[in-house]
Amino acid sequence: MAVMNFGGVDENVVTREEFPLEKAREVLKDEVIAVIGYGVQGPGQSLNLRDNGFNVIVGQRKGKTYDKAVADGWVPGETLFDIEEACEKATIIQVLLSDAAQIECWPRIKKHLTPGKALYFSHGFAITYKERTNIIPPADVDVILIAPKGSGTSLRRMFLQGRGLNSSYAIFQDATGRAMERVIALGIGVGSGYLFETTFKKEVYSDLTGERGTLMGAIQGLLLAQYETLRENGHEPSEAFNETVEELTQSLMPLFAENGMDWMYANCSTTAQRGALDWMGPFHDATKPVFEKLYKEVACGNEAQRSIDTNSKPDYREGLNKELEALRNSEMWRAGAVVRKLRPENN
Repeated sequence: MAVMNFGGVDENVVTREEFPLEKAREVLKDEVIAVIGYGVQGPGQSLNLRDNGFNVIVGQRKGKTYDKAVADGWVPGETLFDIEEACEKATIIQVLLSDAAQIECWPRIKKHLTPGKALYFSHGFAITYKERTNIIPPADVDVILIAPKGSGTSLRRMFLQGRGLNSSYAIFQDATGRAMERVIALGIGVGSGYLFETTFKKEVYSDLTGERGTLMGAIQGLLLAQYETLRENGHEPSEAFNETVEELTQSLMPLFAENGMDWMYANCSTTAQRGALDWMGPFHDATKPVFEKLYKEVACGNEAQRSIDTNSKPDYREGLNKELEALRNSEMWRAGAVVRKLRPENN
């Protein structure tokens, strides 16, 4: 483990150079890893573990997702089982179900948490809000976390490109004395670029804030506000979309992702520089109170409870699909569908 300085703050980081894949395989050579759930994170993590040479099986109830697992090469009765059978066979149980599904399945998972096993999460939700979820692990198992900083699709795609997606790691409970080597080996096994230390609580607080903030909620709200302003002032949909979304995602984001925002500012026109420097303050001042309110709602558990209450409703999926359809059919994203088809790689 290395100590690295991030903007003046020292943090614990593990890289693939100091903990290579060969070492991870050695640490987990006698383990059976069961990935429970084949939805969002399950495919990427399980396929990467399999391709990296670990002994991994999948636990999934039958249905469309089960059929997807079969299509991905998991063999019923050999490497693909129902949830309880997979948990029984495993020494490490990776719970990659949705937060709502974890609550529903917990009694069936818990009965197979015999002493010495490891319980693995990729989200701190279940444990941090355990008084609300009732997911309380027995004291004689390791409880660990690897949280890739991106979707399971990104994790798999980057793995196939020979790259790694950065992940956080945490230990909630070390019952065996091996929790640290287990969690780092698993982090390397699922395809992490490097691993940085956190806690279950910090992971879920930052994750819920990020999802509702700059990763999804805030960015959609900000894009829509600019798009609407341009449209209300007579700009055509194609121009409004290009200036709001296309230039950001296709031109600028790759550049400041690679080199930083200071480099981005230094390498644009002087007119753009001046405007960006002058207006970043008002945007910061306008949105900071919203982020502060959001973080408080996450920290007090209100966001978690809203999620639990909403996602456990029998008609949740139907309502969600209606909301997503409305988003997809909005003028901005209908314009986006046309613009994407006009990109050079699609012609």
